Amino acid sequence: MKFLKKHLLGLEGVPKEDLEHILETAKYFREILDRPIKKVPTLTGVTVVNLFFEASTRTRISFELAEKRLSADLVNFSASGSSLSKGETLKDTARNIEAMMIDMVVIRHSSPGAPLFLSRVLKSSIINAGDGCHEHPTQGLLDIYTLREKVGDLSGVKVVIIGDIAHSRVAMSNIHGLKTMGAEVAVCGPATLIPVEMDKLGVKVFYSIDEALEFADVINVLRIQLERQKKATFPSLREYHDIFGITKERLSKYKKEFVIMHPGPINRGIELDTDVADSKHSLILRQVTNGVAIRMAVLYLLSGREI
Repeated sequence: MKFLKKHLLGLEGVPKEDLEHILETAKYFREILDRPIKKVPTLTGVTVVNLFFEASTRTRISFELAEKRLSADLVNFSASGSSLSKGETLKDTARNIEAMMIDMVVIRHSSPGAPLFLSRVLKSSIINAGDGCHEHPTQGLLDIYTLREKVGDLSGVKVVIIGDIAHSRVAMSNIHGLKTMGAEVAVCGPATLIPVEMDKLGVKVFYSIDEALEFADVINVLRIQLERQKKATFPSLREYHDIFGITKERLSKYKKEFVIMHPGPINRGIELDTDVADSKHSLILRQVTNGVAIRMAVLYLLSGREI
């Protein structure tokens, strides 16, 4: 079945059949990553530019590897030292780059809506690699893929997202994608880090970590994003850890085995303790590996190529 979408701007409103199509395609590419030779000629002749206006390690490297595994030509753009520092607009920068015969644009930007804006001014396919506090769709997809790999059908699976919900694009993509796949979703954190009217998204809201853990089968722990916060949202990191930190002692109170996830980077000893992050129940490194397969699938499907 040919994928009819041109862009991936977010997971909100994406039909279940489209999510399934991406996830099933990722299975094929995940098998390729286990081969001795991990490269296929699928996107030979396709040129991708990675426009990263924010710092990134996992996402940027994951996209670069995905592009190289597919034999695409890639160009990495850095905002520092570019014409943006001379006053050029995002639109002019992007259109000038596209004029060099670019086929696809992967963009990470601090402004929500930047990928949508580019989709309206460029002819290239646009992939959102994170826009402000809005969405991070490939992270949401790789989380869903990894969780399905672990537990199977997500219908009725209870997932709680814990931490800085207000500043998290990962939380938004997970909420939209997981709900579409049939999971029950909840969020938990200090009231200052949970947006007002969060329940209107169809998720449960917990301000007590004990109530959240009583509910959950799966814990997706988020980093406290101090760089995005305009003011103090809790007294101290030590107090946050004492009240909301995921520790072995806290989890041991429940007679069930939690699945542990984290999009990274981890602040060990704040939102998540080392013995939990590195436990046999943790899928964190699996998420990273699967991220390459998901991004290969997205690049392939949006390119309109046929395997």
